[in-house]
Amino acid sequence: MATNFAIVGATGNVGTEMLEILSSSDIEIGDVYAVASRRSLGREVSFGDRTLKCDDLEQFDFSKVDIALMSAGGSVSKEWSPRIAAAGAIVIDNSSAFRMDPDVPLVVPEVNADALEAPGALDRKIIANPNCSTIQMVVALKPLHDTVGVKRVVVSTYQSVSGGGKKAMDELWLQTKGIYTNADYPPVNFTKQIAFNVIPQIDVFMDDGYTKEEWKMKVETKKILDKSIKVAATCVRVPTFVGHAEAINVELAAELSADDARALLRESPGLMVIDNPTADDAEANYITPVECVGDFATYVSRIREDSTQDNTLDMWVVSDNLRKGAALNAVQIAELLVHRGLI
Repeated sequence: MATNFAIVGATGNVGTEMLEILSSSDIEIGDVYAVASRRSLGREVSFGDRTLKCDDLEQFDFSKVDIALMSAGGSVSKEWSPRIAAAGAIVIDNSSAFRMDPDVPLVVPEVNADALEAPGALDRKIIANPNCSTIQMVVALKPLHDTVGVKRVVVSTYQSVSGGGKKAMDELWLQTKGIYTNADYPPVNFTKQIAFNVIPQIDVFMDDGYTKEEWKMKVETKKILDKSIKVAATCVRVPTFVGHAEAINVELAAELSADDARALLRESPGLMVIDNPTADDAEANYITPVECVGDFATYVSRIREDSTQDNTLDMWVVSDNLRKGAALNAVQIAELLVHRGLI
């Protein structure tokens, strides 16, 4: 039986990625609707070899769809996700609006797919997509946790500007161009200049000195993987357009060598290990954000043992934040719903 979809926020960075990835899904797809704000009414977007015209969110009849992929921001989601669910569709929301709601499953398919089948999980017909930086980290942590247990994680992120949306990408471009043309483009979407700079703040500061992005990584990891895991994060915005990178220090509950971890992660779903420390060719040694763009995999490189602490590994994790960090994860959740007969 074919599944009908609505993509809410279809003209944004993540919305267009959702349409592209959904177009190549292995599930039987019926009608697909591109939905956006009224100012985008009639605007054309691509879905495979088809062109869709955007419908107005305020006027669209969501009773026509089975699944709504929502990528329109937290405030829109808080208002519209319950309304869409009341019309009968299951909402897969990419914002932070419902992630920590105890009645809403927070799902990364390679990590906790069974959360969709927990008692009452779909009663509200809303499923949350985790934060992009959390997703790629827990995909890499899951095999280690299942094998020996993860006790503590210290992570520093190197997050691209696309995580802040199209306006943030435009700001990086304009500031970079301005440096070469003596034109001044002061910060608007960031707290400081992003071109040729790094900014150790993503989202607002909280009372304990951590930013909200860092808090998200902590609490989401606990909800998805294991509430006993301790997480300390430092989240940094860097001047790359797409692709998040993370330097992760993982304290394990038992010994696991770097070689054994490398072999384990190579066989784990969603992961691609590029890690040959003896290679002269950097392409065989590690992955950078530029190289991950457009790929579905989460890449792991530079797996090594921490010489300062027992049972501890360091690794470098890179992923396309618009794909696995957002659109791909949402489509994978939709595929799980269909394949498991949950709609």
